[in-house]
Amino acid sequence: MFLVCGEALFDFFCEPHRYAQASRLGYEAVAGGSPFNVAVGLARLGVPSALLAGVSQDFLGQRLRAVLTGEGVSEHYLHDFDAPTTLAMVAVGANGTPQYSFRGQGCADRLLTLAHLPTLDDSVRGVHFGSFSLVVEPVGSTLLALARREHDQRLISLDPNVRLNPAPDIGLWRRRIGEFAGLAHLIKVSDEDLALLYPDQDASAIANQWLGERCQVVFVTRGAEGASVYSRQHGHLQVPAQAVQMADTVGAGDTFQAALLTWLHEQDLASAQGLESLGREQLLQLLHFATAAAALTCTQVGPDLPYRRQLP
Repeated sequence: MFLVCGEALFDFFCEPHRYAQASRLGYEAVAGGSPFNVAVGLARLGVPSALLAGVSQDFLGQRLRAVLTGEGVSEHYLHDFDAPTTLAMVAVGANGTPQYSFRGQGCADRLLTLAHLPTLDDSVRGVHFGSFSLVVEPVGSTLLALARREHDQRLISLDPNVRLNPAPDIGLWRRRIGEFAGLAHLIKVSDEDLALLYPDQDASAIANQWLGERCQVVFVTRGAEGASVYSRQHGHLQVPAQAVQMADTVGAGDTFQAALLTWLHEQDLASAQGLESLGREQLLQLLHFATAAAALTCTQVGPDLPYRRQLP
């Protein structure tokens, strides 16, 4: 099982042309949040998963639980709070790239404290961290404590998934990502996130810095330009993106992350030792599998992650 840690929320996608009147806007609400999507993506790909998150007792929180139950994600690590559900207002640009505006201050997904940290047994093979839950409090410090406690026990993976709207202090992001990166064995990051975090450095410099610590592999997604992997043993490898009819890119990064962990799980390589043993051809197979999964998500509107039967 993979334990995914972080926010569960509802994305409200703007549909500006639903109504003719300028005074009215249409929205479609979709359950989401990057960690929520990764947990669902793993389950759809046939990998046991659970979500460690704070969930509201309100109507939207109940719907989030219902989605997790329906997808087969374990609710064992969820904690209920008498606080609202975070809302992410999403507008999708002409190129399919989403723009987010969050309503999350004081919401349930931010309220995890050290008292909520679970004891993990050997059924949990890996723990994944990502998105703005890393930097908002108290959940950010809580998850960092979990990563520090578990990094010698099981695989730690990280996807920064930078969202400046809920946490606009880029210096805070750099410090916290640096702390998590020092504990992670696998890091996946988009080129957009790297440009925000380290605008004066290229991807290879950052990847090599991370590889100098515990990290064995760094994956960089580049949108229409494909994806790369940097590894200690095999340097830099890259594969092109798959050509698809684009709907939007919402959830593509989360799909890529879930696919990485799925491939490692299927090959019985989901450990620090497994990552260290990866050969060049295996890394290329892993990249192709993850890019194929992400491409499928790009053909759908919103974070509609693929099922294992849809992939080779």
